[in-house]
Amino acid sequence: MKRIIGGLLLLTLIPSSTSKAQTKPDASLLAEINRIRAVDNHAHVMSVASEGGKEDEEYDAIACGKLEFVSPPPMRLRPDNPIYTGAWRELYGYRHGASMSEAHVRELLDTKRRVMREQGDNYPTWVLDKLNIETMLANRVSVGQGLVAPRFRWVGYGDPLMLPLSTRTLREQNSDRRFFYSQEEMLLKRDLAALKLGSLPSTLDLYLSRVVTPTLERQKREGAVALKFVAAYMRPLDFADVPQSEASTVYARHVRGGEPPWGDYKKLQDFLFRYIAREAGRLGMVVHVHTGGGCGHFFNLSGARPLLLESVLNDPSLRKTNFVLVHGGTPFVKETEFLIEKPNVYADFSAQTFLLTPQALSRVLRDLLEYEPEKVLFGTDASPATPEVSWEESAWMTTKTAREALAIALTGMMQDGDITRERASELARMVMRENAIKLYGLKNN
Repeated sequence: MKRIIGGLLLLTLIPSSTSKAQTKPDASLLAEINRIRAVDNHAHVMSVASEGGKEDEEYDAIACGKLEFVSPPPMRLRPDNPIYTGAWRELYGYRHGASMSEAHVRELLDTKRRVMREQGDNYPTWVLDKLNIETMLANRVSVGQGLVAPRFRWVGYGDPLMLPLSTRTLREQNSDRRFFYSQEEMLLKRDLAALKLGSLPSTLDLYLSRVVTPTLERQKREGAVALKFVAAYMRPLDFADVPQSEASTVYARHVRGGEPPWGDYKKLQDFLFRYIAREAGRLGMVVHVHTGGGCGHFFNLSGARPLLLESVLNDPSLRKTNFVLVHGGTPFVKETEFLIEKPNVYADFSAQTFLLTPQALSRVLRDLLEYEPEKVLFGTDASPATPEVSWEESAWMTTKTAREALAIALTGMMQDGDITRERASELARMVMRENAIKLYGLKNN
């Protein structure tokens, strides 16, 4: 999700505990899972470079690699991890085993650049074919060159629309939030420019009708299948049910200047989150919410617990909106297990795919599958990092981890007599593709 060796979540995750330990997958089941054409629920793929050669910077709304200070990533994400030589071998024909010498890496980069030139706009699709991924949901500021449907489906961002008032005081809380709020302010200005508006409307009613709804409708026209919120990087996820009259008062008081106190601004944000989620449901867009750990030195983990969303997920006016708890709320995976019992709530296990080993991830997956297998979605959270370990290598490693972890989990369930071999195959297809196809209305090829 962020540009620091695949991502974010710079913390130690504790996988869900279970006494049913299983360490090796059934070989035939793993081979079958490897053949499944997957649907990746969450990734930050880079677009093809423009004719001028400018590198894509719109793969994320709040790329953590641009933070003032960044701690070393977890071990599996570090660029000297020899696992990435496997990605180089399968993607680019790397012939030097586990060697990561400077000379060999230079040779790799030459090969990689050559393949990019040869493939042109087809390069991202070429990568998906190598990974046996049929469709990748691309969390991005904009669609991006070469990221064309049906192989890539766009997921836009909803946070900028929640922040129409000044965030000057909020951004001074720490250096991380200073960056995050500045990014959101820039994106809101882009939304206003797309609507040919030089300033914010004078009332909340007009803001909703002239800015929020038209922006969501534009994103839908441009191909968005979902809307992502990264609000947990800036505030807790406890979005209260605030009357529009109270939100309107806050908006009117500060839209032309001044700094709203946090209690007032929270009311406006809470109202806007639910309004945006309701409109997304009306338009047939799924709402993705970042839950669980995040990057940066000052991330507030307690404010990112999935359970804080319970009043939103129970809101009768949001029954037509489907929600995905992105990253499965890790490390609060037990909360996620119970929340996905709600009819319109799903969870992916993206990011866990690069933070956990296959064995550790398999324990999380087994717990999820024993609750609501229809609600579990495969996701990579593949992200750019360095030229030699970018979104392609990240996607290779996370896809490999996910397939192996799923095979281990299902093997254990078979051995314990919980499921048949036939049911294991069915569950594998559901998790890797069919649940997402149903959720997003994709074509099942």
